Parts: sequence; C-alpha cells; structure tokens
Amino acid sequence: MLSIIFGIVFALPSFMQTNQGKKINLGLDLQGGLHMLLGVNTQEAVVSKIKTIASSVKYFTDDEDIVIDELKFTKEKVNFVLLDADEKIKLDEMLGKIKGLEINFNTELEYELNLSLEEIEITKDLAVSQAVETIRNRLDQFGLSEPTVVRQGAVDIVVELPGIKTQAEEKAARELISKPSKLELMSVDEDRMDQVFNMTAAQASAYGNVILEHSIDPTQKFLVREIPILTGSQVIDASVAFDHGNQAIINFTLNASGSRIFGDYTAKSVGQRLAVVLDGKVYSAPVIRERIGGGSGQISGGFTLSEAGSVAIALRSGALPASVNLLEKRSVGPSLGADSIKASMMALIFGFLLVFVFMIVYYGYAGIIANLALVTNIFIIVAVMAMFGATLTLPGMAGIVLTIGMAVDANVIITERIRELLKQGLSIPKAIEDGYSNAMRAILDANITTLLVAVILYAYGTGPIKGFAVTISIGILASMLTAILGTHGIYEALGQKMQKDKNLRKWFGIK
Repeated sequence: MLSIIFGIVFALPSFMQTNQGKKINLGLDLQGGLHMLLGVNTQEAVVSKIKTIASSVKYFTDDEDIVIDELKFTKEKVNFVLLDADEKIKLDEMLGKIKGLEINFNTELEYELNLSLEEIEITKDLAVSQAVETIRNRLDQFGLSEPTVVRQGAVDIVVELPGIKTQAEEKAARELISKPSKLELMSVDEDRMDQVFNMTAAQASAYGNVILEHSIDPTQKFLVREIPILTGSQVIDASVAFDHGNQAIINFTLNASGSRIFGDYTAKSVGQRLAVVLDGKVYSAPVIRERIGGGSGQISGGFTLSEAGSVAIALRSGALPASVNLLEKRSVGPSLGADSIKASMMALIFGFLLVFVFMIVYYGYAGIIANLALVTNIFIIVAVMAMFGATLTLPGMAGIVLTIGMAVDANVIITERIRELLKQGLSIPKAIEDGYSNAMRAILDANITTLLVAVILYAYGTGPIKGFAVTISIGILASMLTAILGTHGIYEALGQKMQKDKNLRKWFGIK
C-alpha cells in the first residue's frame, strides 16, 4: 500500500505536467534541442602550461631577488640565464617541485625548461577532461535544463542541450560553450610603448613582448609583457556590477596565492600600467596608483548586461584550458520529439493492455493481482526518476516498455509455481508459501544478471544508453519489490477468503 501511495504521489506531477512538484526531464530526442560535437585543441593546453611555468619562474625570482636575464618562452620551452651562480641551488630546488619538468643546460647557468613527453600527454588528456567539466559548469550556471556533456574519444566532446528552440538561444549557448574566457593581467612595457605602431610581432617577441588590440577600438594597440602576472586560474569568483556611468562591469576575486602575487606586484609597480586582458583583447589598462590589496579587481569595456553575465559565468566556472572547434551540429525539432513521445506512448499503452488482458484471462484473480503490481511498478519508476531529476530519453521509454514484460514475468513464475502445487493437492496457503519459495531463486537470478548488465551499460555508455540503463535498473528493483513483497502481502491478506471459496479456476485460472 505504501509503495502504491508513494508511486502515485511522486509520479502525478510528471503525468499531469503540473507546475508544482518534481517532474521527469525530457531528453533531447523527446523535447528537441541542440546536439554538438566539439574538438579540443589540446596543444594549446601544453603551450599554456609552459607559459604558466615561465610566469612561476618570473614571480619566484622577483620575490627572492634572484637576478635572471633573457626570460623567454616558446610553444615548446622556456629559456633564461641565471646571473648569480650562488642562487643556483635555491632556483633548482624550486624548479624540482614542478611535476613533469625537464631541465637542460646549454651552459652551466643557461636554463632550458621542457615538459617530458609523458607530462605532455597527461596535460592533453587533462585538458579534455577539464573542458568537459568547465562546459558542464557553465551550462549549469546558465540555467539550461539537464545538459549532457560527455567525452567522446581522445579529443572530442559531445554536448546535448534539450529545450533549445530558437536561434537566439542556440547562439547564446554556443557562445557560452566556446568562449575561452582566458583572463590575464599583463604588464605594459612603458619603455617601448611609443614604438608599438611601428613594431612587428617578431620585433615585439624579441623583447619578450606581444602586441594586443583594444577590445572596442582595434586601432588602439598595447605592447605588453608576454609572460602574464596573473591568469584566470587564480579567480575564485566573478559577478556583474555597474560603474558610476551605469555601465556593466565585472568584479572578480582572486584566491590567496593570486592575492599575494597581485599585492606584491602592484606595490613594486606604482606609476605603471596594468593591462586587463580577456581572450587576447585589452579591456582596460589602468595606471597603478598604490598597492592593491584584498585580491579583487574589475573588468570594464563596454559590456552589455548579457555579455557581462556570460563572461562572469565563464570566469566563475573557469577558463577553457584549450579552445574548442565545432565539428558537427544537429538541431532536433520539438515536433520530432512530440512524434517520438506519441509513438512510445502508443507502444507503452498497447503493450500494457495486451499483458493486462492476457493475465486476467489466463490467471483469473491472480492475474488482477499481478496487474496491480504492474501498474504500481510503472508509477514507482516514474516517481523515482522524478525525485532524482533523471532525464527520460527515447531509449529510456523503450526501457519502460521492456520493464513491463520483465515485471509481469516474475508474477508469471510465481503464479505458475502456485498452480503446480495446487494441482499436487496442497492447500492454498501452503501452495502460496511454497510457490514463492520455489520461484525466488529463478526471479533473483534473472533480475540480478540483468541489473549487472544495466550497471555496465550505465558505466560505459553515453547519454541515450545511460537513459536506457537507468530506467531498466529502476524497473528491475521496482518489479522485485512489487512482485515479491507486494503481491505476497496481498495473497496473505486474501488467504483465508481463498481457502473458504476453494474456487481455483476463479483465483488461479486452474481448470
């Protein structure tokens, strides 16, 4: 009785589509939406890690007053010269703590830092995993219902967004997913800034600099140090605010390590400009007036409110470790989803009615008891999926249809065992008890093996296969509850009445 009440109460919001209560989420194939296949440019993650190593070397040597010269990095290595041999032990100790770093010496004090081949592969693999988590976090914060973000192969990611119906929604989602949101705080080279318009990228690189454009005015250029002072990896929070002119800006907060580096740098660089760079564009370059403590700052640059919101979400969820390319895009219309639901519901209803009628005709009142368990089983499946916010896909609906057959199968085994014992002359109560005992092993063996397969499908499958595995698993557990405990309790409650009636044809369909 409790299982029936539980199933009805928690399943009704999904069946009735009420505004209150938890409901099952419909997957991409049922309500329409957007399917994308993304490719991750993993080599960029390797370059980014080498750049981070260069930044760490610069901060450490500045903090410890270790004098180095010609600090440069390329896509493959970091080079610099140590000018004081007495500081070599201290510097080598710091470098030795960087995992996967290979240190080579062109001369005794001329360093060349590379990543090992193993560390490069680890970095690439981690870049894809981090991209999956970053994209998932962004979509969750954006408020999209039940997005699916899973890795496919070595460098690809599958993203499914149910409920995306308009071009505007699709554009906003794609921009949020693909936006690198790579924040860097970079020092402006004041000594050569006046030469920036007459300088090539190669000439800038020779000085350890890079030329960047302003985010709004591309004709305005900045010459900044190629090695950043801070990156977005040290940002722990970002939010939208408004300046005195009521323009949208983004406030960000740094972690403890970033706060310390930021405070130390600004204390040493009063009177110089600090460029706030987002995705390779300079949004602002304020002059440092005093030491900036507290580990916070802001990004301004003509954002609209929606743009500022998207950037803030991206900063909070973290920058993508490498850029992603759209390899494939498919839009699933809601009408196709509606047709799928209609076809699946027809299969569910017809399958249910055929089983329902057969059980009554063949097994009599025992068939009605089995059908009651079957109806309860369906309500429990929907209720559990709704409680946990599970997503129902087309394979998941197929799983529910299959569950109907599996649920009634247990009752068929039990009823047949009872009929065999009744034919042997046992009393009805004794036949019921022995029938359940004899059927138990077969029911458990069948359901446990199927459940193990469902667990494997969920562990190694992708979205639709996972949906099928979820519904099958819940259905198996629910059918064992209703068939073994539920119907047994009903038989025990009706045992005396059956014994007095002694109409085996009516109760069990025995001729």
